[in-house]
Amino acid sequence: MPEIRAVVFDLDGTLCESTQDEETLFSAAFEAVDYEPFGAVGDLWAALDGPPDPSGEQHYLAAGFRRLAAQHGHKRVPADNLAAGLLDAVDRGAVAFREGAETALDAAREAGPVAVLTNGPASRQRPKIETLALADRVGTVCYAGDLPRRKPHPEPFETVCETLGVDPERTLYVGDSLGYDVAGAHGAGLQAAWCPRTPGDTDGYRPEFVFDRPDELAGVLDAGGGERP
Repeated sequence: MPEIRAVVFDLDGTLCESTQDEETLFSAAFEAVDYEPFGAVGDLWAALDGPPDPSGEQHYLAAGFRRLAAQHGHKRVPADNLAAGLLDAVDRGAVAFREGAETALDAAREAGPVAVLTNGPASRQRPKIETLALADRVGTVCYAGDLPRRKPHPEPFETVCETLGVDPERTLYVGDSLGYDVAGAHGAGLQAAWCPRTPGDTDGYRPEFVFDRPDELAGVLDAGGGERP
């Protein structure tokens, strides 16, 4: 494996986590449309189909509300309005570093150029960047939601590598999604580290590294490489 000369991080779930109370957000959705609540917030998350499309967040949540309603015997629920009510209650800047993320950032900065590549647009993601003061800790932030193509398309990964001035094969992408982060990084020729919030099987994907916590990156960079899992 080529020596790692640059590190690019995913944002949501990899470097940071929301600090908002999920039950409060769920209740706000029903309060916004004066509709009797059904189900629970955990059931809503379980009803969602994969990671959200950054350009269709409301439609994504509305589909989840429709599935949840069907599971509880409700018909013709105002799913789009429920989704809008939930999104209106979201504080985009209410985030905190995931445990081990700051150590990972420090290790990456010692190794070479560092960037953040997030699938969301700047309008939604910049408040998180500001809360975490990431602009002072990384060389560039790439908002794929404002590009013609988003992860897992290779274009955002190629764009961030060009900005950093480092060849893709010498760049490591660290993310929590197999289908978006690992697949996208490999599609553009980058190395990939999978760092899920909940440990699990790689489902046939072959990231170069699998981390339980972001700060495991430090050991990889100190060693100059590692074995494929």
